[in-house]
Amino acid sequence: MISSSPNKIALTALPPLALYVHFPWCERKCPYCDFNSHQIKDQKEGNPTSKQGFDEERYIKALITDLETEIPRTWGRQVHSIFIGGGTPSLLSPKGMDDLLSAIRARIHLEPGAEITMEANPGSVEAEKFAAFAKSGINRVSLGIQSFQDAQLKALGRIHNGEEAQQAIAIALEHFKSVNIDLMYGLPNQSLAAAKADIETALAFKTPHLSLYNLTLEPNTYFANFPPKLPSEDEIDAIFEQNLELLKAAGYQRYEVSAYAQKGQECKHNLNYWRFGDYIGIGAGAHGKVSFPDKVTRQVRERHPETYMQAMETKGNALIESRDVPAKDLPFEFMLNTLRLTNGVETKTFSERTGLQLNVISKGLEKASDKGLLDADPSRLKATELGLRYLNNLQEVFLD
Repeated sequence: MISSSPNKIALTALPPLALYVHFPWCERKCPYCDFNSHQIKDQKEGNPTSKQGFDEERYIKALITDLETEIPRTWGRQVHSIFIGGGTPSLLSPKGMDDLLSAIRARIHLEPGAEITMEANPGSVEAEKFAAFAKSGINRVSLGIQSFQDAQLKALGRIHNGEEAQQAIAIALEHFKSVNIDLMYGLPNQSLAAAKADIETALAFKTPHLSLYNLTLEPNTYFANFPPKLPSEDEIDAIFEQNLELLKAAGYQRYEVSAYAQKGQECKHNLNYWRFGDYIGIGAGAHGKVSFPDKVTRQVRERHPETYMQAMETKGNALIESRDVPAKDLPFEFMLNTLRLTNGVETKTFSERTGLQLNVISKGLEKASDKGLLDADPSRLKATELGLRYLNNLQEVFLD
């Protein structure tokens, strides 16, 4: 029975479970990136591998130990998807990837045909390597293209050029069932025509999925301290509207604030996340969310790869935070995720995933609806077009 108390959680069923694996290294730290990624130092400069470089075998061993600590908390539950993010996971060797996925399969109940995604940098794409990754079980690749224009890629600190970006997409399409292209807009000095050229180049490949992100200056990044000249808000709005029309015309549906897919090609792993599903998070800095009949828990691991590996080796876990989410925080956490979906979720999903009655957010629903930010359909929790445009304002309604 769903709890009628705003301070007590009672889930009638557990949500789907996914696995996130974090790979914390990249070849070069981009000036806009605020993700937990660490640049691999040049071994020729005399930097010790154990401190700055990437020790593949050691890190994979730590990942598997990390996963084993989660098995008692998720015993008997099937894992529906795996997402290997970073950083640049495509820096793994074919043997390393095969060892990792084999070890994962030996320890969890993975759904047959599960979506297994790997993020990749176009600068680290090799045909033979991708063929080996596919043989190991990777069936979806997300390519961090960002732009096809050399000047923009240089301004963004990317290690690839436009030609290499297109080659990487072509190689990926040869080897993987599904390919996503990550693009950015609102780039330094970007014009409407330049933004259109990027979208049209991407669309020519007819990949099943596209992600489109507005470049933002995140705290604690190089760009935050040394901001480039970006287009005005009006110019960014014009670029976004243009991109939206181009994607619609090409048959892509916007199913999340920054995600577009051909019919039936949505990312299953990310959909589970946005629908407030559960996910095990392993690796340096990884976050996890696991539900139980009477509580929802969250965990965070050590961020730095060396500290993470040392903790796994000496203590058997690398947790820096493990807590039960207070019932009063669950409504906001739920709405923060689900309102990003353009079609929202069924209203009943709120109680199914939080273990709380819908009436705990009734005032917020009424307030958001009155402002025209939330759809009036009582069977769905869904943002209006205005709500999607002013998503932060809509989400903040449920902070109380």
